[in-house]
Amino acid sequence: MTVSPQPRIAGYHAHIYYDAATMPQAVALCEEAARRFTLAMGRAHQKPVGPHPDWSCQLAFEPAVFSEMIPWLALHRDGLVVFIHPLTGDDLADHRDHAIWMGAVRPLKLSIFTRDSEALSE
Repeated sequence: MTVSPQPRIAGYHAHIYYDAATMPQAVALCEEAARRFTLAMGRAHQKPVGPHPDWSCQLAFEPAVFSEMIPWLALHRDGLVVFIHPLTGDDLADHRDHAIWMGAVRPLKLSIFTRDSEALSE
């Protein structure tokens, strides 16, 4: 049996999903997270962006923040869907295989990601 080396996690993204009705709640959650933790808060999008099927706001943080940030999100998301993934350099695997969901699992648009080996075979 061949064991693959474990990918190095350079950081994490947490994407807070919302709609027009829950946008104020989501923005407040993201702003509070940015006050409490060392992280970068992205824009609050009012349309789906990238692979995300819903409006979202991204929180980017280092691995050292994970152990406090994720439990805090779990306790304060108040029904919002949160999608968390590591940053290993393999976007497809990070979004598909290494994902952590809080709330409903939403269908991501994974076709935007291609693996180098898949691109070479085309």
